[in-house]
Amino acid sequence: MTRPWRLRHRRPAGDQRGAVTVLATALLGVLLFLTAAFGVAEAMVSDHRRAQAAADLAALAGAQAIQQAGDACTAAADIAAANGADLEECQVQGEDVVVTARVTGPRWLGARGDLSAQARAGPGGAN
Repeated sequence: MTRPWRLRHRRPAGDQRGAVTVLATALLGVLLFLTAAFGVAEAMVSDHRRAQAAADLAALAGAQAIQQAGDACTAAADIAAANGADLEECQVQGEDVVVTARVTGPRWLGARGDLSAQARAGPGGAN
């Protein structure tokens, strides 16, 4: 026995079935994009810290080389390379050494994100 009221039942014209699925898919896409963006930002912070550490150590190695009558920029370049950085600039100013180190940063959507840091080291002066 069929029930005639079921056969004639139709959905109203403004039925919203499936709308939540579309909204959830869009929100999931936005969440995925934001997660990737925060991941790149975290990688940039981490790489900048690595560049700063390499610059600091390279400047200290250069200052020590000056005290031992060695080549400051060669010592600084060796230490920067050992810490995963390229020595971009090295200046000897009296007994001080000023260096700039660069590390390869994250790549995202074709953009380059190389990061650099500068450091200075030398004997402390008496004040």
